[in-house]
Amino acid sequence: MDSPLHTIDVAHPPRHPDTVERDILDALAHVRRSDPLRVLKIIHGYGSSGKGGSTKEIVKNILFRQRRRCLAVIEGERYGLLDADTQALRAEVGPFPDQDLGAANPGITVVWAK
Repeated sequence: MDSPLHTIDVAHPPRHPDTVERDILDALAHVRRSDPLRVLKIIHGYGSSGKGGSTKEIVKNILFRQRRRCLAVIEGERYGLLDADTQALRAEVGPFPDQDLGAANPGITVVWAK
């Protein structure tokens, strides 16, 4: 069985906002076109400030503009089995291994693509 999860890292190495946006849009289009893929995990990092980095804000803004292409956008802090969006996602696409599930990782965002 193929995994429904596709992961991209837009934080390492640090990238220009235009590159981050292009990478996310390309990955989201890839997931939406692919038969087994339904979930995009974006690794954006959290930054060294303790409040979240600029790349995280860029990712949030891009995903807000692309919200019509997403069934859910789940911040890493709430990505766990007690979260309603995570429960709905996993009920629909089935269980799949993910080391970040339940880890309250502020450096990721999970996107359930339409």
